[in-house]
Amino acid sequence: MVLSSRPAQSVSLLQPVALQTLFGKEQPLTAQERQTSKQEWRRLRSENAPFRIVTEAGLISTSLDYFDPLLLAQTTAAWQSISRIIVATISLNSERYLQVGDVMLRARVAALIDQGTLVADGDPWNLSSSIRLLDNMITSSSL
Repeated sequence: MVLSSRPAQSVSLLQPVALQTLFGKEQPLTAQERQTSKQEWRRLRSENAPFRIVTEAGLISTSLDYFDPLLLAQTTAAWQSISRIIVATISLNSERYLQVGDVMLRARVAALIDQGTLVADGDPWNLSSSIRLLDNMITSSSL
């Protein structure tokens, strides 16, 4: 079995053999690390943002519409399945860590449809439904 040299984006993506190599290597947090983690968690909770993303500086809070430009960048004037748009968006934004899952992106697609930015040919929660940019979004984005 070949293990990837690229860091895993999620523990759920690790092969059992890779997980086994971690047993016995756990270390308790130092008092300073524990205090820093508590302060960071307090800051994130006080910001009360809908999303938190991983950056080089650590976790940061971000707005509900943070992933909308990524979704819109994958959407065209042609009908495409919602699942295709979501998979493309996840892969586009999965630099080192997976930043968002499909359920939240489906919620954002539904919101963009409700806002009139996207058009759907069916239920936006049905991944086999298709979406496209609204006609006036096509002309304004091509200017």
